[in-house]
Amino acid sequence: MLAKLFSVTLEGIDGALCEVEVDVSPTANQKPTIVGLPDAAVKESIERVRSAIVNSGYRYPNEQYLVNLAPADVKKEGPAFDLPIALGVLACTGGLASEHLNDYVIVGELALDGRIRPVNGVLSMAMTAAQKGYKGIVVPLENAAEAAVVQGLEVYAVGSLAQAVGFLSDLLPVEATCVDIDSLFNQVSKYDVDFADVKGQESVKRALTIAAAGGHNVMMIGPPGAGKTMLAQRMATILPDMSLPESLETTRVYSSVGLLPKDKALIATRPVRAPHHTASGPALVGGGTHPRPGELSLAHHGILFLDEFAEFPRNVLEMIRQPLEDGTVTISRAKGTLRFPAQFVMLAAMNPCPCGYFGTGAKKCRCTYNQVERYLSKVSGPLVDRMDIHIEVPPVAFRKLRSTTNGSGSKQLRQQVQNARKRQLARFNDSTQTNATMAHKQVEKHCALDETAEMMLKQAITEFHLSARAHDKICKVARTIADLEDSDNIQPEHISEAISYRKLDRKF
Repeated sequence: MLAKLFSVTLEGIDGALCEVEVDVSPTANQKPTIVGLPDAAVKESIERVRSAIVNSGYRYPNEQYLVNLAPADVKKEGPAFDLPIALGVLACTGGLASEHLNDYVIVGELALDGRIRPVNGVLSMAMTAAQKGYKGIVVPLENAAEAAVVQGLEVYAVGSLAQAVGFLSDLLPVEATCVDIDSLFNQVSKYDVDFADVKGQESVKRALTIAAAGGHNVMMIGPPGAGKTMLAQRMATILPDMSLPESLETTRVYSSVGLLPKDKALIATRPVRAPHHTASGPALVGGGTHPRPGELSLAHHGILFLDEFAEFPRNVLEMIRQPLEDGTVTISRAKGTLRFPAQFVMLAAMNPCPCGYFGTGAKKCRCTYNQVERYLSKVSGPLVDRMDIHIEVPPVAFRKLRSTTNGSGSKQLRQQVQNARKRQLARFNDSTQTNATMAHKQVEKHCALDETAEMMLKQAITEFHLSARAHDKICKVARTIADLEDSDNIQPEHISEAISYRKLDRKF
């Protein structure tokens, strides 16, 4: 007898619909077989299905059976096919009589006692089911809230194989899972840190406010203990609230790699990723034999903080250059190409020399000139050129450390950022575009300069030998500063401040 069900596999972070065909027949192969490019986890489902069916009180067929996962040219990965395969076997042996098998997409991993365990990537699977027009999706209990954020799709959560059989046989009613997205956002869109925690460093806070307002990348250079890490960890608190589409995109990435917290159905706060400087290229950018997202994609719509920037292997840092420009990571393999989203604000922090105190005045630097040059040369000029803002983070004076007066807080700075973003939305009529992502033609259109500002920019380009890319970045940063000042036109003081954020070009 032949049974047909539907499930979903992941290709990167995207779902691909799969047809699960089960044929129980005396003429089948001598042993249960799965075909259709299954990986090891899918092949091993035969044993999990056997034990789950028997321990749930159903009859396991004496005849052998064949499972086909179509389309056959798509790699099938993970244990999400356990539940549809088991239900297909039961449908062929009379343990399940249902007219609704083709109405639902079914995913879930089976335990040996028949319990259903959660699987990765359920949000993408639910989106695929909704796009393909299915009535609903059957998922493990732990994945129900995650799947239910997809609008227009009925989500049915089951905790065991017996419960799934009862639901599909119309013998056991199961209520569809519903979530209030607005309430969900309010519960999880709160931060535990604030910029007011950082004593002093008002000039650096100003630079980070500009970066948040325009989506600019930042390079921070300063001695150990100056507050670079604290500042980076708090930058997400001044970024605008995540929209639902942004939240769904980010959640899909985390769900696909199993990093979505169990108590969260959505990622509603801007992620802050801080990989260690020993991270490999695939860990940072993504990849592997079966490509999966890396730290760049996990920082999507958030912050990527690279501390000890000069300690990262140079070849790893060079991999970041293309994603910084394009906002996507492209992984090419012989079997195809996958693209992962990677739109983030990058913060890099490094010391000015190996000992950390060159030119700071905090301590006497023990490094020779050659050692300083060798240390700074670890970071390539083209990569530094892609950083919009370079800022020196000085040591904090004792009186500021002991001061009881808080400096600028996240609420105040966030309001400035949101006002600047509103001006950009009116300018571009696109909620996904910021000043930092302007093309050259848009720079020419929106960054007009008066004669004084033009002369200041010309002098800076000539004196510092800045590139054409640096020219555009100065104009973009000046445009953001003007937006923060609620100014329609870029003034000379805006250009002057933007130029001051490029002075570290002379060190590389």
